[in-house]
Amino acid sequence: MFHIALYEPQIAPNTGNIIRLVANNGCQLHLIEPLGFDLEEKKLRRAGLDYRDLARVSRYPDFDTFLSGYPQSRIYALTTKGTRSHDQADYHPDDILLFGSETQGLPTQILDTIDPAFRLRIPMRDNCRSMNLSNAVAIVSYEAWRQVGFTDGH
Repeated sequence: MFHIALYEPQIAPNTGNIIRLVANNGCQLHLIEPLGFDLEEKKLRRAGLDYRDLARVSRYPDFDTFLSGYPQSRIYALTTKGTRSHDQADYHPDDILLFGSETQGLPTQILDTIDPAFRLRIPMRDNCRSMNLSNAVAIVSYEAWRQVGFTDGH
């Protein structure tokens, strides 16, 4: 299935919602430090409810450590600076869907390592800056899953 990587997430309830999401869609969640919260934080547990045991969640001290575990995977970076819409990508199982922090997005030094064709955006109306992180992850991960026929879903 797909890999969802959160680069330095800052808001516990967003990550909790994403834990619940990946329990339901079968993606694996990767948290790249530093995190803006403790994984045992009450708000995280409340948002994730009892889904944490059903979700595959891994934690990494930095981006390079995360990358070293997935040398063959393609990376799609989700950014407001993306060159094409998320629904125009041709997703394959084991692709990485990379999202930046709620406050900063993905840093330039990471975006510069990703081919512009793999920098995606979610369409929004003019004068809007960005979407909520957990909503963005839901939109993109379900489009990717749809493209592979909702494998293992019912």
